[in-house]
Amino acid sequence: MWILTSTLSPEAQATLTVFTAAIWLWVFGTLNDTFVALAAASALVLANVMSSEEFFAALGDDTTWLLIGAFILSAAVTQSGLALRATAYLTRRVSTPHGLVHLLAFAVTATAFAVPATSGRAALILPVLVALRGVLPTPQQWLVKVLALVLPTVVLFTAAASLIGAGAHLITVQILGTNDLPEISFTRWIVLGLPYAIVMAHVSAEVVLRMFSTAAQRAEKVRLTTTDFGDGVTGPLSSGQQRTIAILGAAVALWFSESLHGIDPALVAVLAALLICSPQMGTVDFKDTIRQVPWNLLLFMAATIAMSGALLSSGAADVLATAILGSAHPTMFVALVIIVSSAAHLVIQSRSARSAVLIPLVVATAPAIGANPVAVAFISTVAAGFCHTLPSSAKPLAIFSGHEPAPFSNRELMRVAAVLFPIHLIVMALFAWLIWPALGLNLYL
Repeated sequence: MWILTSTLSPEAQATLTVFTAAIWLWVFGTLNDTFVALAAASALVLANVMSSEEFFAALGDDTTWLLIGAFILSAAVTQSGLALRATAYLTRRVSTPHGLVHLLAFAVTATAFAVPATSGRAALILPVLVALRGVLPTPQQWLVKVLALVLPTVVLFTAAASLIGAGAHLITVQILGTNDLPEISFTRWIVLGLPYAIVMAHVSAEVVLRMFSTAAQRAEKVRLTTTDFGDGVTGPLSSGQQRTIAILGAAVALWFSESLHGIDPALVAVLAALLICSPQMGTVDFKDTIRQVPWNLLLFMAATIAMSGALLSSGAADVLATAILGSAHPTMFVALVIIVSSAAHLVIQSRSARSAVLIPLVVATAPAIGANPVAVAFISTVAAGFCHTLPSSAKPLAIFSGHEPAPFSNRELMRVAAVLFPIHLIVMALFAWLIWPALGLNLYL
């Protein structure tokens, strides 16, 4: 690689060499992804491509603190037992398999505003599947397989609803900010991402339901009562659950109304985390909860953001983009971004790593082609949410497939991915060229 890039500037040459090595290790190596990212970023500092201050700056960014606060909040929600209680409450009036599947798809969508990252939401929702396995009668156990496929599928698609839905979203926002481009705020992300999330949640739920059931099965009656889920979900809410709901509700309300009060979402998350861990109002111990924050993910984000910044500042992104895309027509460029971003999970399993590789390229290329770099970066990030092919493609799939007894096979998961992939591309195209521009995200300059 060093010889092949010998005509470039020393900075671009070093960046491309380090980046290629990192991607190779992410795809084929056995080393931890975060270890590789930190080593690559450190190498770029030693090569004078970026300063140590630029390397460490990402850890102090407000989006990192937003995620830290949100993870502490989600730990309290997970421990509170509210997920199972909410399931019992919501399903008590469900009478059909269709109603059950779509109600749970809607509920999973709502968790994107309270629980960060897809792995956290999957861990929150898995007990719901376990509980339903125990309460559904034997003739309707086919619904367990349907829900085992629907729930993680919806988790992955609906991450697009919220800025905290995936670490990749925060990487995209930070890359835009470091390149003096307009950042996408918490509320702006909701306006753009929530409609897509709702559409894909219910479309994918319906597709999976029809793939793994007959018309006769879908016509069956479902009868669930609150008491089916055990004594712990009946009666009044405990004081701890009430406080958890109050603090979480206040945080989400402040996130949604950022434009009215101007309080930074990261500060809201930190204050809510302090309240939920406080001796008087809190429901969890701060020392125990802080250990549950996925520091591995946060360090990975910081390192990949630094690498992405180096890719852009060194000019390496321009070189790569020109070599790969040349002078493509803007429409063809956007179509390629959607397809490549959607298929990238087959090569790079980490969603954050995919954004760290793809976003600098599209941001560098878009202006010269005549496309809006902010719009294309958002489109690429959302499209990369399709990672449904194998359990190793995404943590929610691994979490659900690893539960014993195995609720679905790899072959069944691949069947679902094969059907959903073209649907995903069509929906992405509709949003990219019609709906998001109507919401103010102009696709072209």
